[in-house]
Amino acid sequence: MTEIFRAGIQSINKGQWEASRSMGFGFALTMRRIILPQAMPLTIPPTGNQFIAMLKDSSLVSVIGVWELMFLARTLGNKDFRHMEMLITAALIYWCLSMCLELIQSRIERHYRTASH
Repeated sequence: MTEIFRAGIQSINKGQWEASRSMGFGFALTMRRIILPQAMPLTIPPTGNQFIAMLKDSSLVSVIGVWELMFLARTLGNKDFRHMEMLITAALIYWCLSMCLELIQSRIERHYRTASH
């Protein structure tokens, strides 16, 4: 995540920094008023993708034995020998969560796209 924000901040032209310094802005004011508003639209898509990837990767944690959705599905499936139903339910939950995060990300991207024009 820090690499995403670092890349977004570094993508802003050095002329923006120089212009803010010539106007007497300090570092905090430059970041808050000039750099971050320009960097945010660039960092939203990869940040959203990172959150979605973390959600999908959480199913891999069940291999370690952490109590989470896939672990719960396997445990409940073992009780009644209904493995497929539980795994399909877990897959649908992951799919719904992924779709919700993707919709939120697209709305944020659309907001910053229309705000910059």
